[in-house]
Amino acid sequence: MTNLLDRQLQQYGELSVRVGLNLEAGQRLLIIGPLASGGVSLEAAALVRHVASSAYQAGARLVETIWGDEQLLMIRFREAPAESFDEYSIWLPKALAEHMESGGAVLSIYANDPDQMKDQSPARITSLQRATARSVQAFRELVSRNRSNWTVIGAAGPGWAARVFPNLAPDQQMSSLWETIARLCRLDRTDPVSAWSAHLAALAARRDMLNAKRYEALRYRGPGTDLTVGLAPGHMWVSGQSETPSGITFAPNLPTEEVFTMPHKDRVDGVVRSSRPLSYGGTLIEGFTLGFAGGRVVDVAADRGGSVLRELVETDEGSGRIGEIALVPDSSPVSQSGLLFYNTLYDENAASHVALGSAYKFTVAGGEGMTTDEFERAGGNRSVVHVDFMIGSAELDVDGVLRDGTAEPLMRYGEWA
Repeated sequence: MTNLLDRQLQQYGELSVRVGLNLEAGQRLLIIGPLASGGVSLEAAALVRHVASSAYQAGARLVETIWGDEQLLMIRFREAPAESFDEYSIWLPKALAEHMESGGAVLSIYANDPDQMKDQSPARITSLQRATARSVQAFRELVSRNRSNWTVIGAAGPGWAARVFPNLAPDQQMSSLWETIARLCRLDRTDPVSAWSAHLAALAARRDMLNAKRYEALRYRGPGTDLTVGLAPGHMWVSGQSETPSGITFAPNLPTEEVFTMPHKDRVDGVVRSSRPLSYGGTLIEGFTLGFAGGRVVDVAADRGGSVLRELVETDEGSGRIGEIALVPDSSPVSQSGLLFYNTLYDENAASHVALGSAYKFTVAGGEGMTTDEFERAGGNRSVVHVDFMIGSAELDVDGVLRDGTAEPLMRYGEWA
């Protein structure tokens, strides 16, 4: 590991703790991941240790880590009984929920191989995804309420790096992905923390403008897309930062380039085409189109991974509805990198996107205090899944529709109008 990379990993750890989590003295921290093919890289392990060091310097009482291993998962797919894939850990979901309920912070690190499951049974993948979603639903509910501070970041893994940089030698793939992560997370700036403060302030200004507009709906037009999304009456636009009930301001995703809100679950009509592949459950879904009527998916077509996509939208009552819409300009640094990351954390910050499944309760006024029934009456969608997919490009136009029916240009050719 070069001295430069180790220095950047140290900065990355500090950024994750100070800006991502905004960890407070006395908090506990749980680090989840990274899950990587071929084992965890030395650099990823070093990143976890730098995060732990920064957390203790910030006053953390205890830092714990749950490591993942894609190879162990592949052994399960090869050797485990076919009927066992609807089973999930007995202890982990309870541990996650109890940690967050007690005020502990959570940092998730992704390094997944997007093609990991390409040769596995779609039925087994679907069973595992449903079992996972059902089991961690209580934890995801706490996340949707911002019960405590949480952040998701990326780390280079061999499988992921090979997918992003297929034409480079293996050692160059990993170094190139780390360099890209550093650049897109602003670690190449003289003062990354100050650079992030300025960036988050700019996103907040865009959020405030949208909240002042009180649009009734958004209309999307682009290649293969002609979609109208009605907004819930009390919808709230959110930018790169959120706040816990105890007042901790944190950035859930690093990087982040989006402003997002909650649609009304019953007011989505038209057709939308993906602009980037979706990596879901270790399977790539490419070139897909979804048709909506009355808020629900009524038609599914895909060039690749269609069976997995159909299973996704049929997971439960809300999985075929939209729980989030997000606006991202085509000029975002992630988009301008010219790379496909096959990883939602990065690709969603390259393009405007929507999410199938559960809505975040903090995207509607008073949502954190609502019961499930109250949230649904407010237009919020509930599901055990939340899966983002990208629809934005340099050819996408978006209009905001006011209460009197007047349409205003919000984005033209993928840029803020």
